[in-house]
Amino acid sequence: MRHFSTTAALFATFSFVSAQGVKCSESQLCPSETPCCSQYGECGVGAYCLGGCDPKASFDLDSCVAAPVCKSSDFKMDSLDDVAANTVYLGDPSTANWVSSGQPVIYQDSTLLTMAPSTVGTLLTSTHYVWYGKVSATMTTSQGQGVVTAFILMSDMKDEIDFEFVGDDVSAAQSNYYFQGITDYDNMVPLNTTDTRTTTHTYTIDWTPDTLTWSIDGNSMRTLNKADTWNATTSQFHYPQTPARVQLSLWPAGLQSNGEGTISWSGGLVNWNSNYMQNGYYYAQVSDVNVECYDPPSGFSMDHGNSAYYYTSRVGTNDTVAIGNNDTTLASFYATGDNPSYDPNAKASGTQTKSAPTMTNTPQTVPGISGGGNAASNGSPVGGNANGDGSTGGSSSGSSGSNPGSSSSSQGSTGGSTSFSQGGGSSGTSGAEKIAAGSAVALVGFFVAALML
Repeated sequence: MRHFSTTAALFATFSFVSAQGVKCSESQLCPSETPCCSQYGECGVGAYCLGGCDPKASFDLDSCVAAPVCKSSDFKMDSLDDVAANTVYLGDPSTANWVSSGQPVIYQDSTLLTMAPSTVGTLLTSTHYVWYGKVSATMTTSQGQGVVTAFILMSDMKDEIDFEFVGDDVSAAQSNYYFQGITDYDNMVPLNTTDTRTTTHTYTIDWTPDTLTWSIDGNSMRTLNKADTWNATTSQFHYPQTPARVQLSLWPAGLQSNGEGTISWSGGLVNWNSNYMQNGYYYAQVSDVNVECYDPPSGFSMDHGNSAYYYTSRVGTNDTVAIGNNDTTLASFYATGDNPSYDPNAKASGTQTKSAPTMTNTPQTVPGISGGGNAASNGSPVGGNANGDGSTGGSSSGSSGSNPGSSSSSQGSTGGSTSFSQGGGSSGTSGAEKIAAGSAVALVGFFVAALML
């Protein structure tokens, strides 16, 4: 059975839920007024210019904000205090190590990635990028036809390294990789393991400039050599080689709106009345993510700084990556990498380096969400609250020791639940159950906007 690029599959889902916005590609760059091309192929400002912004299809190389450099750490996923909603995060990695879309929930000292009916799941994405390193995720997966759990590294150039778990086969993990989103059906190799839903495993991606190794519970299962990826047609190594974000996602590949190949790969259409759902949700559980950063490639100079990655060319290969002290933050959801200090709500005495470009229509500010953001707190152009859809929600946490399916708690509850719910809350995450999630070209990463009923 062929495996389809996570990026392509997620783009198909995203296209279904968001018909608005100017399209972009390498042959059709974004216009100056909405200069940033999201990983889903639409132009915008604000969050469009942060993680996932595609340098190849944006207005210019400055449109996408520089990316925070790698941060070695053992992230215990037992709290949402370190998670910011994509409707709030403006690029400052000191405020959060993870950005969410969809609804992550705390349960038994771990984070649940949840997926309820009429949603496209949950995505957690690291705010720091990895440019070679060893990244491990300790987790269990979801189960059920059409349901996909993913742990991937996804670059803005669409280099991708995957562990993917198709819900109708919990005895294997699919290892895969892509170079700049180019689909190659021969890249996927299944790795046998024990039940991924009921057994906690640690999945590791060990990525160097020359080799890439997938391991499960410390046992090396597959190694790829860069030397073996030479493509004579393009005269390039089709090997992941650009800074990437860590992404954890749960998404419905088996939606009727997706392509026949994607649905077939995922085992069929999602059953929204499955016994594998608890409390009305599919879920995967992540307890720990460990990141060990490696040094930049041999011969790489850091004379320009050490805080942010950026590109010197749209070619997007290893030798076009630079490191500097570039600012990674935006002043508002109207700002861009070309005009990072622009804030329409700033006082007249504020310092604006440039005037805002003329905009004939309200620009898209958060991929998958028209407008998006919390107007009261971050100057986003279109109203809405931190939940992203106008809902107020309720508790988003579960007490340790409770069974995720044993409580009668409901979505939008007001708190006090002994089990997880997918309503909003005070956790700082996007509380709207209708907000999407995913991985990029699964894409990592996908999980962006939700199906708007």
